[in-house]
Amino acid sequence: MPGPNEHPPVPPTSRAAMPAFRNGVHRAAGAGAFGDSLSDGDAATYDDVRPEYPPQVVELAGAAPLNVLDVGAGTGKLTAALVAAGHRVTAVDPGAEMLAALARVCPSAARVRATAEATGLADGSFDAITCAQTWHWVDVPAASAEFARLLRPGGRVVLTWNTLDVRVPWVHRLTRIMHAGDVQKPGFIPDVAAPLHIVDELRTEWEQPLTPGRIIELARTRSYWLRSSPATREKVEANLRWYLHDHLGFAPGDLVSLPYRSDSFVVSAD
Repeated sequence: MPGPNEHPPVPPTSRAAMPAFRNGVHRAAGAGAFGDSLSDGDAATYDDVRPEYPPQVVELAGAAPLNVLDVGAGTGKLTAALVAAGHRVTAVDPGAEMLAALARVCPSAARVRATAEATGLADGSFDAITCAQTWHWVDVPAASAEFARLLRPGGRVVLTWNTLDVRVPWVHRLTRIMHAGDVQKPGFIPDVAAPLHIVDELRTEWEQPLTPGRIIELARTRSYWLRSSPATREKVEANLRWYLHDHLGFAPGDLVSLPYRSDSFVVSAD
């Protein structure tokens, strides 16, 4: 098991608003971890341990029933909440395994395999578009233009993120060990491109209780882990076991309260 000397001091919390990519190829490689190479088991783990979204986020889409497009829907964490609120939802994701998992979680939602930049859907089809845990993976100008094309007059876009609260020191170190990529600084504003513009925001804080074993499973849903070799995956998990059990002293059955921020933005094309 790794010792404390194998864990150097953690750098200061990032001041970046979004993850940094060298170019479009680098961004696509990270996002591609959630695509065709994802196994059915990986998708199931993602759905099992990734957190839900606060109900206030669902309310940002507007009063039901609306035609809502959920882009980058993944396994349906937000899709299912939108359907439960009474909306007619179409889920878009480039990953076949993600959409297969979504079909099991939320069979009533229509499913389209496509990207945020090119959905192939008809002009002016939707009252609202939601994009949860996804906007940092997209080509912002191209996705902004596509969303504007898809919206009906007066429609809105909701961009939202659940972010582990790295203002808490032990959580900051946890994210560094799991290579979580939770780099959005508190108070960040995402980039959007014309004709989209941000008109409102919602910021909430909450906690997700997980056992140490489930936190390790959470690390397995990260792009870094999914793209890594078996040896790197084992090293990450060994470091997490040391940190959670030996350093922080959690027992296997303990419920650990993971603090999250939820940052959401209402965007208009009008």
